[in-house]
Amino acid sequence: MTIAVLGATGMVGSRVIAEAGARGHRVLALSRRPTGDAPHVTPVGVDARAPESLHAALAGSGADAVVVTLRTLPVDQEFLVGATRTVLDSAARLGLRVLVVGGAGALRSPGAAGLLVADDPAYVPAAVTAVAAAGVAQLRTCQDHAGGDWVYLSPPALLEPGDRTGRYLRGTDTLLTGADGRSWISAEDLAVAVVDELESPGPERHITVAAA
Repeated sequence: MTIAVLGATGMVGSRVIAEAGARGHRVLALSRRPTGDAPHVTPVGVDARAPESLHAALAGSGADAVVVTLRTLPVDQEFLVGATRTVLDSAARLGLRVLVVGGAGALRSPGAAGLLVADDPAYVPAAVTAVAAAGVAQLRTCQDHAGGDWVYLSPPALLEPGDRTGRYLRGTDTLLTGADGRSWISAEDLAVAVVDELESPGPERHITVAAA
């Protein structure tokens, strides 16, 4: 496949690029300051805050799928939602599959029926409620595109750089914990899950993963 990765220089995006390349896929690395000297990577300059720039980059990419791995610090919900909407709109017109790496806040809390992780202080302290809320808004944006070909992948409560084991637990819309009781995964294994989903799409619109 040819896979466009938006947010290519970030923790998740860079690992998705490495994983996809290791499996023989061609990657378009979309970012404001595009870099990449690997033979499977084509850097593409794009301003994710400008809908015209983003649509033009996707329209001329020849991509089969788009992976959205955007993050902002501090969190900018308006930008996150706007860029995601632009990708979904463009992908629908171009016939592209979209995989959005979102936030854990959009998941259901495993300890309280009907409660989102974003609203559960056991997982989301006050300091990161804005981040969690942005992830929920991003998922709602995807759900507004009911006819599109997209999937929203929520990471577990903790996502950090680590080792690639190639193993993970897969769930749907409820936060997962591993055998040790922790809800976490390495960015490397999250990238494995991303490329797995692109290669063999499941039927669910909202999925999550955690370390096995």
